[in-house]
Amino acid sequence: MDGRSPRVVPFGWMSAMIDETTARVGVRFVGDSTPRGDHDLVAVEEPLEIRIGCKPVVVTMRTPGRDHELAAGFLWTEGVIRRADDIDSIKHCPGVDGRNVVTVRLARGIELDPSRLERNFYATSSCGICGKATLDAIHQLVNPIEDVTALEVGVVHSLPDRMRRIQQTFGATGGCHAAGAFSFDGSLRCGREDVGRHNAVDKVVGWAVQNRSIPLADTVLAVSGRASFEIVQKAAMAGIPVIAAVSAPSSLAIEAARRFRQTLIGFCRDGRFNVYHDPGRLVTR
Repeated sequence: MDGRSPRVVPFGWMSAMIDETTARVGVRFVGDSTPRGDHDLVAVEEPLEIRIGCKPVVVTMRTPGRDHELAAGFLWTEGVIRRADDIDSIKHCPGVDGRNVVTVRLARGIELDPSRLERNFYATSSCGICGKATLDAIHQLVNPIEDVTALEVGVVHSLPDRMRRIQQTFGATGGCHAAGAFSFDGSLRCGREDVGRHNAVDKVVGWAVQNRSIPLADTVLAVSGRASFEIVQKAAMAGIPVIAAVSAPSSLAIEAARRFRQTLIGFCRDGRFNVYHDPGRLVTR
């Protein structure tokens, strides 16, 4: 290979953000023929610092957009708030870096309990449990789900196609996870994308908090990647009875689903899926 290219495009050079979720970068395409320089679209990843008042509580790497939902969902799934009215306001901070900092003001009389935030201050976009002290500390926040509504197997089979319709950023970049809240009849309630799978779930939960739709009963949470413990825990905090993942669950996710009495589905793709806990909600009609 002589490295010649019909276009001079600096390798890795970012030319512009297309929108808040995608950016154009220089790239060298290498195949069977002569390498060539061109551009590609990638998902934007930036830090978001969430503050309660003046106190920073977490920094997470996320795809910008729906930041208020992300903050509300994070605080709900961490047990910091238990009602939508516990939040007085959520605002981006002014200034140059304001797009990457949001401040949450809790309602009068709502106090921050530091024990609800026993994760590390820094959380990556795929961090998983992130330093939770014990499983039991989380289980104390979650009531087992008593939902008895039947879910048709055909609806589960339809979820991969329904999910692809909400994955615009993934379609453009191949670099985003997605989470979708679907009613048991298969209709989409809310779909969100993010470089972090747990951020995508928090955005969905945050949407539900802001729309006063929690608990999300008779809802399937579909996720584009694996089902980690944290995904199952966040779903349980939102009252979601069924989780369907494109990929595999972890052992801890299965244990959590058992404790929270959730139906946990993995490898939901190509016209098949595995049920790892509680097939009793599923019916064939």
